[in-house]
Amino acid sequence: MSPVSRPSPHGRSPLRTVQVLGGGNAGSSTHVRSLASGLAARGVRVTVCAPAEADHLYDFTGAGAEHVHVPRSSDPGAVAALRAACTDADLVHAHGLHASFRAVLALSGRHTPLVVTWHDRAYAEGARAHLVRLLERRVVRAATVVLGTTSSLVDRARRTGARDARLAAVALPGPPGGPAEPDDPDRHRSKVRAELGATGRPLLMAVGSLEPHRGYRVLLDAARAWRGLDPEPLVVVAGEGSLRAVLQRRIEDEALPVRLLGRRDDVGELIAAADLALLTGRWEARSVFAQEALRARVPLVATGVGGTPELVGDAAELVPYGDAEALCDAVLRLLGDPGRRALLADKGVRQAATWPTEDETVNQVLSVYDELTQPTPLP
Repeated sequence: MSPVSRPSPHGRSPLRTVQVLGGGNAGSSTHVRSLASGLAARGVRVTVCAPAEADHLYDFTGAGAEHVHVPRSSDPGAVAALRAACTDADLVHAHGLHASFRAVLALSGRHTPLVVTWHDRAYAEGARAHLVRLLERRVVRAATVVLGTTSSLVDRARRTGARDARLAAVALPGPPGGPAEPDDPDRHRSKVRAELGATGRPLLMAVGSLEPHRGYRVLLDAARAWRGLDPEPLVVVAGEGSLRAVLQRRIEDEALPVRLLGRRDDVGELIAAADLALLTGRWEARSVFAQEALRARVPLVATGVGGTPELVGDAAELVPYGDAEALCDAVLRLLGDPGRRALLADKGVRQAATWPTEDETVNQVLSVYDELTQPTPLP
């Protein structure tokens, strides 16, 4: 069903925006779906340009937006498709570095305002790291406004040459239709733990792609010290990536109490069943996993990097990145201190209550759009 445009509150034709996604990770995709729903409810026409599989997963059309399939690549065909979709747009809003770069190419020669949201840093090493820096510079200098999800991302955008960089309010939206609560949460939790092999032993949960920046090599180093404990903690990791074979070989060779679960569509249930959540990466912005853990009252041990300290406040145990001993010690202290775990669970809920709501997020974005598209009043 085509979205219906409501009258503009400014007495003009309804504002038409184009939201541009690349591959669309979970954080940026849920954010765009939430924006699409909120903007459409406020009378804004929304087109989401993203690969078809992203619409299948996040149902942008169901949120009230028009979806246009644009491949993730930056080849001329993809750029031409995006350029056509942006025709007559009042404003284009791109999410992530690669989507933003395609938007810059597609808007070349036009005066359409471009808003860019940096949800996270792009990771690259060697020669590719230099290319990423060049892309970042090209994007932020072309953008009318850069929104960063953390203070450190805003600072990075300013250092890179952004004309206008601001801190973004970004909510953690729930799944479409709201979360499904089991009839008997305790029984469901026990069932999940039994399926994972964690009956009668602590369950430690990590979520994220199996890539170098996630810090899973350090996690395996820490797990060596947990072997032979009674009861022995079990670490489960939900995610997939290029390091799977390397990590699995270490797990088997060293008999580590770790299971790689691959991609899962029940991450919320897994988190709710865990005793501790572990976030071990070398840089995080507003980690969706960290937010879900705190909301679920699951104590979090995280590396104190990027936007994580700003996000969690004093509601988590923070350790240095790359320090397996510090990670191991923090986990063992929490496992042996039920009172501290209960305190962190309570603090987590209070911290989550300070995060922006979906309405606040949409209202902030809409105020930026209005600022960039409303006619300048005559003196």
